Amino acid sequence: MAEKKITREDLENAFQGLIDDGHESVVDTGKKAAGIAGAFAFLGLAVTYVLGRRRGAKAKTTIDIRRI
Repeated sequence: MAEKKITREDLENAFQGLIDDGHESVVDTGKKAAGIAGAFAFLGLAVTYVLGRRRGAKAKTTIDIRRI
């Protein structure tokens, strides 16, 4: 049986392929993570705004002015 010898070039090509696949995966994941983080930040700000308005309406002092 004649076995093909593995050359340095074969190894370099294989490793380069692995590195390229990993880099693409990291870039795609980073974009998704940034989008999700932005959505959560917006949601957090919206909830804080609504709760702040509600609390302000509850704490608002009402003064009745009566004419004598």
